[in-house]
Amino acid sequence: MRKSRALASAGAAVAVLGLAAPGALADGGRGSSPSNIVALPSVIARGGQLTITVDGCPDGGHASSNAFPRTGLSPIHGGDDSAKGTATVHSDARAGSYDITVHCSGRSLTRPVAFTVIGGVRGGLGGSSTEGATPTDIAIGGGLVTAAVAAGGVFWMRRRAEKRI
Repeated sequence: MRKSRALASAGAAVAVLGLAAPGALADGGRGSSPSNIVALPSVIARGGQLTITVDGCPDGGHASSNAFPRTGLSPIHGGDDSAKGTATVHSDARAGSYDITVHCSGRSLTRPVAFTVIGGVRGGLGGSSTEGATPTDIAIGGGLVTAAVAAGGVFWMRRRAEKRI
């Protein structure tokens, strides 16, 4: 008796799942919701470019955050229902973690703490800046170089004199 009840319950569960599955796939995935927001790199400097990929966004959409302006997402062709876009982080964005909100197919999804902004990178002429060496530092460095050249010259002249003996 117990076995027949268990079999009847299992059969009813399989029937319910079997009838529900075709309805879930009837729209071909076009009515899907955005999911799995990926931001790369996850740590980025101010002014850097961030690549955003979203699953379940077959027609594209847009992404927004406090760290970058509204950015378009284009569908990735190749069989999956993903979209991709590139955002440029504001050069004056504060350091810290930021959320990304994605809008696709009339639906939205927010990923908290999707990426982190760090302070800007100093580049250019060897990393020089207006906060670099002072005239005193340059004078001391120049004096040390001059002393090294003079000591090298004296050493070289003494070696030449030793060879003559």
